[in-house]
Amino acid sequence: MNEPAATARRHRLQLDLPPGWTVRATSGLGPFVTRAVLERPDGSVVEWTSRRHRKRLGLRPADGSTWRHGPLRAASGSSIAMGLLFMLGSACFFIGPMPFYASAVSESAVAWTFVVGSVFFTSAAYLQFREALVAPTGPDDDAAVPRGFRRIVAVWPHRIDWWAASIQLAGTLFFNLTTYAATRDALSVVQERRWIWAPDVFGSICFLVASWLAYVEASAGGTGWRHRGTGWSIAALNLVGSIAFGVSAVAARYLRATGEIANLAVANLGTVVGAACFFVGAALLPVESARDRSA
Repeated sequence: MNEPAATARRHRLQLDLPPGWTVRATSGLGPFVTRAVLERPDGSVVEWTSRRHRKRLGLRPADGSTWRHGPLRAASGSSIAMGLLFMLGSACFFIGPMPFYASAVSESAVAWTFVVGSVFFTSAAYLQFREALVAPTGPDDDAAVPRGFRRIVAVWPHRIDWWAASIQLAGTLFFNLTTYAATRDALSVVQERRWIWAPDVFGSICFLVASWLAYVEASAGGTGWRHRGTGWSIAALNLVGSIAFGVSAVAARYLRATGEIANLAVANLGTVVGAACFFVGAALLPVESARDRSA
C-alpha cells in the first residue's frame, strides 16, 4: 500500500482508528469526508458514512452485502424525541397559514402558533446539534465519545454534519425572532422589515444551506444511487422543504410602494409545503433508526 497516500486519507478522515485499521478510500465534498472504505486487521472491508456515524447506525460491509433493509429494531430514543419535536413544529407551521384556522381563532393566536412551532424547531435542532457533538471519535459505535463541556458546545470545522446542524440551529433562532416579532402590535413598516421579514430571510437561508449540506452528507458525496436509503429520503425532503420556505420568504417581502406583503398566497403556500416536507422527514427519523441500523 502507498503509505503516504494512506496517511493522507487517514488524516483527512480525522477519526481515531483502532490499531491495525487502514483507510482504503475516502470521498466527499471539498474538505468534508462523507464516506470512507476501511479495512480491519482481519482483512474485512467496511464502509463508514458520516450520517450513519452520527446516527450510530454502525458500519456496513463495503461490498453492499447487507445493504438491504433488515428486520425492524427498536428506534433510538434520540430519533423519537427529535422526530416528535420536528413534527410538532412542522404541524404548527402547517396549520398556521391555513384559512380555516385563521378564521377560527384570533390573529394573535395564529401568531403565537408560529412562535410555539419555532420553539419546537429550536429544541429539535439542538438535539440534532448535540447528536453531532457526541458522535463517537472512532469508527465503531463503542468508540470513545467526547466528554465534559464538549458534549454541550464544541466546534468540529472538519465535519459536514457539525456545519449542517450548527447552521440549522442558527436558522431556528432566526425563526424564533421573526415569529415573536410578529406577535407585537403597532410595528411600523420599517420595523416589520427589520424584525419580521429580515430574520425570516436569514432563517430560510440557514435552512437551505444546512439542508443542502445534510443532503450531500446523506448522498455519501454524490457517489451514486446505491447509497440512497431512508436517510437520503429524509435529507431530500428537508431540502425541498427548505426551498419552499425560501420561496415563502421571498414572497413575504414588503413592497416599498405600499408596505404590503408582495404575495401572501404564495408565502402561505410555501410555508405549508415546507412544513409538510419537514413533517414527513421528521416522521422518518425513527424509521431510519429502526430499519437502517447494522446488526
